[in-house]
Amino acid sequence: MSLPRRVIAEFIGTFWLVFAGCGSAVLAAGFPRLGIGFAGVALAFGLTLLAMAYTIGPISGCHINPAVSFGLWAGGRFPSREVAPHVMSQVRGGILAASVLYVVASGAPHFSVHAGFAANGYGAHSPGGYSLGAAAICETVMTMLFVFVIMGATDQRVPAGFAPIPIGLALTLIILVSIPVTNTSVNPARSTGPALFVGGWALEQLWLFWFAPIAGGVLGGWLYRGLVSEAAASQLAGAGRGLKSGTQEVRRAG
Repeated sequence: MSLPRRVIAEFIGTFWLVFAGCGSAVLAAGFPRLGIGFAGVALAFGLTLLAMAYTIGPISGCHINPAVSFGLWAGGRFPSREVAPHVMSQVRGGILAASVLYVVASGAPHFSVHAGFAANGYGAHSPGGYSLGAAAICETVMTMLFVFVIMGATDQRVPAGFAPIPIGLALTLIILVSIPVTNTSVNPARSTGPALFVGGWALEQLWLFWFAPIAGGVLGGWLYRGLVSEAAASQLAGAGRGLKSGTQEVRRAG
C-alpha cells in the first residue's frame, strides 16, 4: 500500500477515535440521569479503536496515535522515514475531529469550552487533582504497557485476525484507570485537538501529553523487542544444544 493511502487512512482513523472518544466525554458522559460516565467513555474509546483496527488495519496498521508510531519504530516494526508523515496526519485528524466536535457541542445552550472540552491536564486541571509527577508517571507507564500489548497482539506468532480485540480492551482498561489522573491521553493527537480549543492552561500543559506518551511508547517497543530477542536467542541456543546432543548420539551409535 502506498504511503499517501496509508497516511489518509491514519487521518480518518484518528479523526474517528478523537471525535467518538472525546465526543462521548463532552456530549454523553454527564448527560442528566442518562450519562455514560467514566465506564462509557472508556468503552467508547476502546470500541472505536477496535472498529478502526479492523477497518484500516490492513491499510496502515491503524496506529492512529503518534506514541504508537514511535513505539513500533522503537520495536523494529516501523521504518523511521515514515514516522513523521504518519504523526502529522494523525495530528491533523485529531484537530479536525475536535473542530467538528466543537461545532456540535456549541449547539447546546449551556455549552462552554472552558469547562474542559475533554482536554488533558494535571494539578488543578486534573480531574482528581493529581500532581505533575503523578500525571507523568501515569501517562508514561500506561502508554508503555499499551504499546507492549500492541507489539504482542500483532506478533506474527499470534493467530491472525484477533489483534484488535486485546488492543481495544487494553485501551478501555487504561482509560478506566487513568481518567481521574489526567483525563487520559496516551495519545498526543487526542490531546492536541481539544487543547487548541480550550487554550490557556490546556496549551501550557500540552507538552506533557506529547512527551510522556511518546517516551512510554518507545519504552514499550524496546521492552517487547528485548524480550522477543532474548526468547529467540534462547530458542536458538536450545536448538543448538539439541543438534549437538543428536550428533553425539549418532557418533556413539556408529
